[in-house]
Amino acid sequence: MADLASDRSNPPGAAPILVASNRGPVSFSSEDDGSLTLRRGGGGLVSGLSAIDDPSAVWVCAALGEADRQAVRQAPDGRLDLAGFDVGGQAVRMLDIEPGTFTRAYNGVANSTLWFVHHLLYDIPVTPVFDDRFRREWESYTAYNTAFAEALAAEAAPGAAVLVQDYHLSLVPALLRGLRPDLRIGHFSHTPWAPPEYYRMLPDDVAEAVLTGILGADRAGFLTRRWALAFADCCAALLGATVDRDGLTVTHAGRTTRLGVHGLGADADFLRERSHRPDVDARLAALREAVGDRRTVVRVDRTELSKNIVRGLLAYRHLLRSRPEWQGRVVHIAFAYPSRHDLPEYREYTAAVQRIAHEINDEFGTPEWQPLILHVNDDFPRSLAAYRLADVALVNPIRDGMNLVAKEIPVVSDNGCALVLSREAGAFEELAEDAITVNPYDVIATAEALHRALTMPPAERTDRTKRLAAAATALPPQQWFLDQLNALRG
Repeated sequence: MADLASDRSNPPGAAPILVASNRGPVSFSSEDDGSLTLRRGGGGLVSGLSAIDDPSAVWVCAALGEADRQAVRQAPDGRLDLAGFDVGGQAVRMLDIEPGTFTRAYNGVANSTLWFVHHLLYDIPVTPVFDDRFRREWESYTAYNTAFAEALAAEAAPGAAVLVQDYHLSLVPALLRGLRPDLRIGHFSHTPWAPPEYYRMLPDDVAEAVLTGILGADRAGFLTRRWALAFADCCAALLGATVDRDGLTVTHAGRTTRLGVHGLGADADFLRERSHRPDVDARLAALREAVGDRRTVVRVDRTELSKNIVRGLLAYRHLLRSRPEWQGRVVHIAFAYPSRHDLPEYREYTAAVQRIAHEINDEFGTPEWQPLILHVNDDFPRSLAAYRLADVALVNPIRDGMNLVAKEIPVVSDNGCALVLSREAGAFEELAEDAITVNPYDVIATAEALHRALTMPPAERTDRTKRLAAAATALPPQQWFLDQLNALRG
């Protein structure tokens, strides 16, 4: 591997555009011989950044494991591109944050506190408990955000545009502004935002720090207007900020932050091409053999508490109990991929999903019919195969910033699908007109929605799918990213 430290075509301090996120566009694994294998990531951010044709742009991210940290140690200033790693022509600075600090910031605050608050997930009689342990975690979260702010300040050219991503980095905009007031700073929240009465559960100083951290940005972006207004309401209630709900601005401490709404869409070209490759065709053939000529209800989710998989399974069970005519005639394909298994709540939730799935198959299954097919191991080609096969797509989150699955299935479906969609998904704002709406907590109503979806006339299902696909792809990832960048610069 060449050491290119002496040939810095994009040295620190020269980047006119920067992106910051916890997870970067590449990750590493360590082989038995000690060598490192690089893997490129996917998703909206990676697709979005590819829209930038400026080779001087820099992505700042965190090392997520020991192999990542090994790579960082081989790179000058953590710059993977300057160490000869093939990062797809991108400039990537990866931060080797002390493992304990990273874990406390990531698991303790980001995923066990901020995520729970914004998704309204707490079991209120017993959680949260903000004690000494939380204070240590909050100190680590502050240190983690400070490391990002310092790296961005070091990499940014004068007047550069910096796009900071998500709840992991909510303190960065204000910290970075303190270091580099010349920069144009944006922050984008990929989660929902809690209403003030729920957000107030956070310790007062923490709640205010998160809000003022984001208000350090020139522009704060959200996936829907609902989440943007919830943020503004929190600023008004907790900080006494002046809010213009029509103009979407928040003014506090002499500064005005503009709020933007950018509903991330599905990448139609990628999905349609990828879903017809041979590996997907092979998995589709296997699914068709398992399903036979029966109708299909498909869900594809991480085993994330907010995704509401358990109630979805209970609704399917109620459908089979209350409408026995569907017994033997429908199969529920449920792919629930592991998520955050280092947190006990998530391990318990995955176990509950598996237990209820077994109960459904035990209660209704016959030698000729398995009513539910559950997989809990990640397989992207198999997910795309299920998308193509879906007659009904079930997307019933308790609360979701957007939910791209609701947008992806109509794009990929071979014969059209009826979408059963929670009114608490961010995607509901764009897809409601052609979806069947459900209250995510109402199992009986969800079962009735599944029945309505399964009995929808083919012509109506086809027409709805076309409109859903059009709405779902209105703002593809590259345009989503460029819109934010242009708005920040403007």
